[in-house]
Amino acid sequence: MAKTLKRTAAFTALARALMSGARGGPSLSRRLAALPRMMKATARGEYDGGKRVLAMAAAAAYVISPVDFIPEAVFLVFGLVDDAVMITWLAGAVLSETTRFLEWEKQRARVVVG
Repeated sequence: MAKTLKRTAAFTALARALMSGARGGPSLSRRLAALPRMMKATARGEYDGGKRVLAMAAAAAYVISPVDFIPEAVFLVFGLVDDAVMITWLAGAVLSETTRFLEWEKQRARVVVG
């Protein structure tokens, strides 16, 4: 049940982030350019995205890694499903967190200027 809720939340976040991009949200290139800044700000302790950034890094490592919980060679399609779910969650998390980070940067710039 908990896994289903987490997947539902991931799919909801992905849909919300994709829809916000269609309604004038940050472009994909702007989001990708924000990733290194987000990781640096998190590492310096300025941005509070530590656990989320760590979870995204772990998900990326899992997808890229040759070690897999459900190997494709043994379980065929079922082995690909866990990767697809992880990639979908990762995409939603990156979209959602970069939106949050860009808003944080905007608020921070207002404080510095104002």
